[in-house]
Amino acid sequence: MKTFELIAPCHFGLEAVLKKEVYDLGYEITQVEDGKVTFQGDAEAICRGNIFLRTTERVLLKVGKFHAETFEELFQGILALPWDAYIPKDGKFWITKATSIKSALFSPTDIQSVGKKAMAERLKKVYGLNWLPEDGDAYPVRVFLYKDEVTVALDTTGESLHKRGYRLLSGRAPLTETLAAALILLTPWKADRILVDPLCGSGTFPIEAAMIAANMAPGMNRHFLSERWTHLIDRSLWRDSFAEAREMARPDVDVDIQGYDIDGEMIMAARENARRAGVEEMIHLQRRAVCNLHHPKKYGFLITNPPYGERMEEKELLPGLYQEIGQAFSELDSWSMYLISAYEDTERYIGRKADKNRKIYNGMLKTYFYQFLGPKPPRRKKPAAAEGGECR
Repeated sequence: MKTFELIAPCHFGLEAVLKKEVYDLGYEITQVEDGKVTFQGDAEAICRGNIFLRTTERVLLKVGKFHAETFEELFQGILALPWDAYIPKDGKFWITKATSIKSALFSPTDIQSVGKKAMAERLKKVYGLNWLPEDGDAYPVRVFLYKDEVTVALDTTGESLHKRGYRLLSGRAPLTETLAAALILLTPWKADRILVDPLCGSGTFPIEAAMIAANMAPGMNRHFLSERWTHLIDRSLWRDSFAEAREMARPDVDVDIQGYDIDGEMIMAARENARRAGVEEMIHLQRRAVCNLHHPKKYGFLITNPPYGERMEEKELLPGLYQEIGQAFSELDSWSMYLISAYEDTERYIGRKADKNRKIYNGMLKTYFYQFLGPKPPRRKKPAAAEGGECR
């Protein structure tokens, strides 16, 4: 089966999490760069990457790479790529996004226009047509320029992978599903440890944690653009990959995942989102203020995304809120807390310096993932061997 070079983009600062995901799926990683992981895989890898990867925004099929400092070089480079190997004569194609960093060519609209013309010229020549109907399936293309190196790729996903299909309602500053999953995977949390989000909003952290615990593939209940590319990906590969996802899911896993919010409407939204995700029985959601957060269990995890003060009217409330978070955390015996925020005085008002923090770009917004580490729980004793016979 033909092997492709596939590109999985992610949030800056979370490449290591995505790299492990790709590795765990069984694919060879060829390159890790800022904001993306490149790996090799066959047509089935396109299916499995889209269905199983939690922390990438999409799976891109690399068509080619070349150097270009002028629009003529860009045109000739895209013209030379084997578009007819991917796009049929009736395919609808366009450059859906162009980005440029530290390159001579920097206008996204001009890059898109020149690229489209080059693709059209190549396809008209190969198919012997004077014009292309473009009334068939969609083939969106993405172009990336970095230091005058141009990477061109087809988008196999369509709607971003953060759109799992369960979130109808969200809070004021929602965290994308892919970022929430990546942050959970950055922590040592496992399904046998309690997890609480005291500011859960529409429930993204608890829902993603439940899906991780139940081994539910994030894309198992949605569709992807390249399902229609039957000349590249046989339909049986999609059927088998979806079947694999269903077989691997363990929705009956025993977990203790909780979400609280002071806004009752947000709790209602979180419950509906959890129902749509198929994890409503795994999560306890309740209206509760941060100052009322208590828990008798030890060695739990707080994972949360508090307000950053992006709105001026909220900024004056942040010191009090972060003090409440810090006070509640200090009273939880042996717990750890993981908190993402762009608020510059986070540690000051939490009342403690983080043991670790990690810079992560949430879109264009620079945030920090603050990690306040509690002690590890004692190791469970192994059951004693039964008496009355030799162990073999």
